[in-house]
Amino acid sequence: MLTPTEAEQAIVDPLLQRFDEKQQNVGLFHDAVLKAISTSSELRPLIHSVRARIKDRDHLQDKLLRKLRECADKNQKFDITPENLHVKINDLAGIRILHLHTAQAKPIHDHLIKLLKSCGYKFHEAPVARTWDIEYEKTFKEMGFKTKRSENLYTSIHCVISDQVPNLKMTCEVQVRTLTEETWGEVDHRINYPHKTDSVACLQQIRALARSTSAAGRLVDSIFATVADEETKKA
Repeated sequence: MLTPTEAEQAIVDPLLQRFDEKQQNVGLFHDAVLKAISTSSELRPLIHSVRARIKDRDHLQDKLLRKLRECADKNQKFDITPENLHVKINDLAGIRILHLHTAQAKPIHDHLIKLLKSCGYKFHEAPVARTWDIEYEKTFKEMGFKTKRSENLYTSIHCVISDQVPNLKMTCEVQVRTLTEETWGEVDHRINYPHKTDSVACLQQIRALARSTSAAGRLVDSIFATVADEETKKA
């Protein structure tokens, strides 16, 4: 974790105070979204499990310091304020939907959009499929997703929803990814977050793991495609 200077602490403290003051609101929002997803009869047959978390205070401070120093390095204005904190930092609440194979992404997406809209949530950021793998990029485009090249070597569909209560607009990041990608993500998160490792060997191994994860994902996709094909022939 980064240690703030006195000047940085003076900037970050009001943001952390706002975070503390509105933590209950964020928690209620997070829990409501999680319950809606977890109890959906349409999503239940498609998903393996759901993971959820609210960013803790120390990790928020570290993220704010990184953004503050990045702005200073680029001679840019740091524009996060107590009033826009819960929008500028849009992953204070986060939910990950995990599923087994890629073909499930489209129906999950369709049911998820319908569900979140029915709950009255707005889309602060529309769903985007992020991936480093050009074959998966093509697959997601064929499904109708907008795509974005991921420099971090992971594959996941992201969207950000928002909710409004008096004097506060909040956001929650929702991700959809396969179990194989979750394995890679968890390993990378332990090694490279919030700060990247200095170990060249570890970085090379993480890249190799990303490629192995992609290969494993393709094998899982192939297995379920074969099962679907055989069931169609029997019908």
